[in-house]
Amino acid sequence: MKAIILAAGQGKRLRPLTDDRPKCMVEYRGKPIVDYILSAMKDVGIDDIAVVGGYKIDVLKEYLKDKNIVFFENKDYERTNMVSTLFCAEDWMDDDIVISYADIVYSSEILKSLVMEDAAFSTTVDLEWLKLWSQRMQDPLGDAESMKFDLQDNIMELGKKPKSYEDIEAQYMGLIKIKKEQIAEIKSFYRGLDRGALYDGQTFDNMYMTSFLQMIIDKVSPVKAVKVYGGWLEIDSISDLDCAAYSAS
Repeated sequence: MKAIILAAGQGKRLRPLTDDRPKCMVEYRGKPIVDYILSAMKDVGIDDIAVVGGYKIDVLKEYLKDKNIVFFENKDYERTNMVSTLFCAEDWMDDDIVISYADIVYSSEILKSLVMEDAAFSTTVDLEWLKLWSQRMQDPLGDAESMKFDLQDNIMELGKKPKSYEDIEAQYMGLIKIKKEQIAEIKSFYRGLDRGALYDGQTFDNMYMTSFLQMIIDKVSPVKAVKVYGGWLEIDSISDLDCAAYSAS
């Protein structure tokens, strides 16, 4: 199994902490975010790791120079989003792949639950998301996105603006697994998308990952929800650094 860490973003809402380093190197509880991710991957036996960098990539390369990591670069990081960043490493996607955002910390247990899932395409979702969102912001509903499952725990909908809490059965986390047998079809689907179209209001290059996942669900493959109960944190702003939701060492 391989892993790809998507670490191209600038982390504008974390300035001035990101003035001289990429977002994934901002420290949470005395340790860079990327260290938590690499530690979880080591704990579950994933040693074949690639990082797709962009903003301040040289700083990240220097920091990780002794970690035996493969680097790819999204040179257009200023005008692109997560999906474009992922496919900068397209040629490296030839085995079971775990894909991780670089601005989240999560326990080894969460990653293990994803690795052990047998579905061709799966993603972790937090059923206790409201506890975390309530710590992070005054209006959780205003920031959260929809998610609905079927009876087999396949995701039917995600990434939409919810009308009420009933539209949110869990929250997407930014941690995905695609099995080897599904990779070629996912690559082909991505290549076949209309590059001149808008996707949930975004250009092809700036497409949200949730928009891409919804299209996968609708046109390619079921996406299994791997349900977790807390134990992770998204770090998107300075105030998130004070959040106590993530408790692993």
